[in-house]
Amino acid sequence: MNYSLNDNTTHDGNLCEPLAEYSSNIQQRIIQPDLFSHAMPCSADDDVRVVELFAGVGGFRIGLERASKHFKTIWSNQWEPTTKRQDASIIYCNRFGVEGHSNEDIATVPTDAIPDCDILCGGFPCQDYSVATTLKRSEGIKGKKGVLWWQIYRILLEKGKKRPNFLMLENVDRLVNSPAKQRGRDFAIILASLSDLGYAVEWRIINAAEYGMPQRRKRTYIVAYHTNTVLAKQLMSAVNKHSWLLQNGVMAQAFPCTAKNNLKTCFKIEGEITEVSEAFNKNKTTSPFKNSGVMYERNVYTMETEANYSGRFLTLNDMLINEAEVPNDFFIPTDEIPKWEYQKGQKSLKRVNKTTGFEYNYSEGAMAFPDYLNRASRTIITGEGGAAPSRFKHVVKTESGRYRRLVPIELERLNMFPDNHTAGASDTRRAFLMGNALVTGVIENIAAILKKRM
Repeated sequence: MNYSLNDNTTHDGNLCEPLAEYSSNIQQRIIQPDLFSHAMPCSADDDVRVVELFAGVGGFRIGLERASKHFKTIWSNQWEPTTKRQDASIIYCNRFGVEGHSNEDIATVPTDAIPDCDILCGGFPCQDYSVATTLKRSEGIKGKKGVLWWQIYRILLEKGKKRPNFLMLENVDRLVNSPAKQRGRDFAIILASLSDLGYAVEWRIINAAEYGMPQRRKRTYIVAYHTNTVLAKQLMSAVNKHSWLLQNGVMAQAFPCTAKNNLKTCFKIEGEITEVSEAFNKNKTTSPFKNSGVMYERNVYTMETEANYSGRFLTLNDMLINEAEVPNDFFIPTDEIPKWEYQKGQKSLKRVNKTTGFEYNYSEGAMAFPDYLNRASRTIITGEGGAAPSRFKHVVKTESGRYRRLVPIELERLNMFPDNHTAGASDTRRAFLMGNALVTGVIENIAAILKKRM
């Protein structure tokens, strides 16, 4: 089925270039996905070789290639350990081809099977990053079994002098605060590991909706550059490191911001990685890492910033297809509405801890029902699919007064993917894949600045 964009809502105001292109040419980009907002003439000498790990359905690749046709993904890996059918990998190959794609557990892929690249990118899963042991031999450190951060570390370590000059990584926003009993430890391990491998790092927690994108999705974005690069040397020679966060850095230029307060923190991450794992910020109730920061040679400069954006803001309504094109099974029967209202409503429930038998009250606040059309959508989660009433699934009210769930194309648009990018999987699975994906417009903005600064 071909869907058309609901264009009933109009807006005034200027847009940043990527957002303007996405909004005004959405249909064109659906039909011709090779039209990118920052596309530049391509020459082999300027090609940037990209390796994409934990690729999902290709969110990083879409953002990078929209930013510049010079970004060339030469190898990718996607493997889902919990399912027999590898939907994400299948979709990735359907969209980009099978050449250079690996559908294997990354822990089983030898480093010499991964081609050398200029940028390594990926949204690595959020897990416990603590160190189980330090190996006495040259292999370096070993993390808990299945903790995928250490696969990134392993690849970078074993690449040696051929490791990439740049990294682009994404994770959940709570990364800088976890775990609860040792706030900031996980992020300190990652920063210390990258520093020991010769990288300077900058990070920002970005809510895509604060920069006009159609979904309120807050994530930690990390850009790292090897200390032999011009970017790293510029950072290390900067007199005022905090100015990098507000003016001179890649993140600051991709997503302009201002200081939220006058608190500027500086500290050094001390000790071997195992010591960082065991002792960093132990028993502290707050993390020393703020939502913006830079690090080099384990020196950390961090502060709270807030978005500085005055352009156009895309809304949920901008992403909806016409009501006549919505399949019937996405409409909610009238007799089911009370069940949805209950799920979305305020409630207090008695629950029992299965381990201790302790009984307690669990409270939930009310959520909008239906979802607001005149603002960016709530965050898509992996449980978005399926017809069963749920607190977290999106529900919109149509012009005819009927209630319905979002179709897969609308979920794709909220992450700024091309329409029908996930076609071929079931509707429920497509929703799951978008719940795991990122907002590609964020990657596009970062990549456009990184390409200019490289």
